[in-house]
Amino acid sequence: MSNYPALRRLALAALVGLAIVTLGACAGSDPADEADADARRYDLSGTVVSVDREQRTVTVDHEPVADFMGAMTMPFNIRDDWVFGAAKPGASVSATLVVSGAASWLEDVVVRTAPAEGAAVEAVVPAPDVGSEVPSIDLIDQSGNTLGLASYGGTPYAFTFIYTRCPIPDFCPRMSEHFDAVYQAVASDPARYGDLRLLSLSIDPDYDTPEVLMEYAQRYLPTDEPSALERWRFATSTTAGLFELGEYTGLRFRPDGTELVHSLRTVLVGSDGRVLETFIGNSWTPEDLLGAAENAAGRGR
Repeated sequence: MSNYPALRRLALAALVGLAIVTLGACAGSDPADEADADARRYDLSGTVVSVDREQRTVTVDHEPVADFMGAMTMPFNIRDDWVFGAAKPGASVSATLVVSGAASWLEDVVVRTAPAEGAAVEAVVPAPDVGSEVPSIDLIDQSGNTLGLASYGGTPYAFTFIYTRCPIPDFCPRMSEHFDAVYQAVASDPARYGDLRLLSLSIDPDYDTPEVLMEYAQRYLPTDEPSALERWRFATSTTAGLFELGEYTGLRFRPDGTELVHSLRTVLVGSDGRVLETFIGNSWTPEDLLGAAENAAGRGR
């Protein structure tokens, strides 16, 4: 008697089993893991400036990152809980900087040396009080025009801090993309948002000349239309001016006070030149800023 039917049953069972294993493997795959596998990775080393367990960041004064970015002091996202207990201000660290899509973080962190006795901790300045008056520092914009921040008086505006060489996707690029979304919304309905103006302020005045700022502006705006650059201006200031505004808004400084830390602050200012709201970090959305601007416009501010 032929065993053909039995063989067919065995073959069918094997195929079904293979299908189940294959589907199980597909169902168990994590898109985040796949994204991480495609991420770019860079060696990073430097000195810990501060640790923020609540925001899950460690600020590092880091050396140049080969093939990616120059030396800078900035906070990095951390995924491993143990780092917050081991990394102290003044400690030497090395890690892998991971850039995946619109996100970045440090992994494989190694704390190489303990901080020196009495190592300085960075100065942290609170966000400005609602209703306080914004200091009028001198600016030079993408067209080479000089103006004071007080020239925005009479119209609401929002400003944020960037630098054009920043390659970390969830820092300057995210702030500029958020401002782009806000710009588009306000341009289509200025009455709703109180004719809100935008100012992207570079903390890198030596490199970000008017020509560089204009090139950066062209990534987002039709720069042949003067009204576009009036609504969204790209500018910088003197080092003294940046420190004055940085201290006011709560940007952090290196322990020796010689350099702004590339932290993130975005401030909404009313038509009277006083603070309406401060957005800390990069977790705010364009809708958050637009909602606050719309509320201010409804109150006539």
